[in-house]
Amino acid sequence: MAYTVLARKYRSRTFDEVIGQEPIATTLCNAIQAGRIHHGYLFTGTRGVGKTSMARILAKALNCLEADAPTATPCCTCEACTAIAEGQDIDVLEIDAASNTGVDNIRDLRSNAAYRPARCRFKIYIIDEVHMLSTGAFNALLKTLEEPPEHVKFILATTEIQKVPATIQSRCQRFNFRNIGTDEIARRLEGITAEEGAQVEPAVARRVARLAAGSMRDALSILDQLLSISPDGLSTEVLDEVIPPPQDEQVTQLLTYAADGDVARVLEHADQILAGGRGLDIFCGDAIEVARQLMLLRACGADSHAVDIAAGERERYIALAARFELSHYVQMIAMLEELRRNVRFSAAGRALVDAVLVRIANLASWSSIESILAGGDGHEKKKSPPKPVSRPAASVVASQPEPSATAPLEPVARARPAPVRPPAARPAPAADPSAAQAPPPAAPETPPKPAAEGEAVDRDAILKDPVVGKALELFDGVVIDADRDPARRAAPGTPRNTDGT
Repeated sequence: MAYTVLARKYRSRTFDEVIGQEPIATTLCNAIQAGRIHHGYLFTGTRGVGKTSMARILAKALNCLEADAPTATPCCTCEACTAIAEGQDIDVLEIDAASNTGVDNIRDLRSNAAYRPARCRFKIYIIDEVHMLSTGAFNALLKTLEEPPEHVKFILATTEIQKVPATIQSRCQRFNFRNIGTDEIARRLEGITAEEGAQVEPAVARRVARLAAGSMRDALSILDQLLSISPDGLSTEVLDEVIPPPQDEQVTQLLTYAADGDVARVLEHADQILAGGRGLDIFCGDAIEVARQLMLLRACGADSHAVDIAAGERERYIALAARFELSHYVQMIAMLEELRRNVRFSAAGRALVDAVLVRIANLASWSSIESILAGGDGHEKKKSPPKPVSRPAASVVASQPEPSATAPLEPVARARPAPVRPPAARPAPAADPSAAQAPPPAAPETPPKPAAEGEAVDRDAILKDPVVGKALELFDGVVIDADRDPARRAAPGTPRNTDGT
């Protein structure tokens, strides 16, 4: 007798045996019991999640010969149920859309749909990978799918729902098949192994379940391979010899070394990962996904629904997520994404990978943006205090009289001397050249006035002003004068400031 692979031998036969898609099974059971059976169903999901198995179970429920009407519990022993389970029933036609993509194939389907079933209640068409049909084939199927004969039912299955036209989707009841959980797959593998008379360690079952990435068929294929090597029992040693650890476990260990700042171990571990045949761009994509999960843990917490981590790995991820800051994860993802694009077209892809891994290993020693903004890392630049400003004594400035509005302007110097106003009774004539070169007459001999008390206060306040101090430091300037008299006016012809000074 020919050997039957585990993926076919342990395929779900009834709605109760369905694993991971219980809400869909419950909905279909209720529809059958209520007599609300639709003429078209569309099953979408990734590979190995039970789309074809669910279609066969639904076909058996509609055509079971042991029941007088459609039933939610088919017998699985009658001639119709047995033939449907093997894909050989004459009234349940399974069509591979990848090899029947043309309009002529759909025309044959339409012409045959007019005939009633040979022995069952319904003629059921199961079209697998329906997204492979051509545009003309989809158009030819529209009318029949919308208003089929009462004895015809359609069950469409696809892994790429975005390629199915909206006109087809609107004529069907759509069911989204989710990936099967790691714990559910592991429990199923342990049960199957026991039925096969072998022993399996829980750690092996969990690793196989994680390698399957939500696909029960992939998990059973891996288990079939392992049982061929060691029929009596499966251990981690046997698994390590045949199948490497899941990629996320390897990347997690690599990031643990990076958090320790151990550059040598990071590069050695990366060499082991890539030596297993993993492509550089695929390795970068896996590392990005792990970094994303760690970033979500750091930002949202371990109880957030946005975090999708297996229960057995949650504690490990939580401990690792706390070792990097959020800004580190942002930098990490950006570097890995840029690396993923570059390695595709670079002849030195491995060198680029090693260089980025060295940078990631040094991330923990970098100051994070959060700590720099908070000023708590001690790396911020210390500002030097404002330079002392030298100016004439306040008493000298205060003793000089106010300049006349008609007096000639003095040249501007670094330390501007106090202006002197000539006597009002003897102004120098503007037309006399010798008068322009003559020194100005001395000021009247009057006792100097003491400096105003407010001027010293204003000067100290100006020097303490942070804006003034920053301007003096930036332009290497000095304070020339401090005047709070807005009535002072410039000489004629000189533009005035907006404040009138």
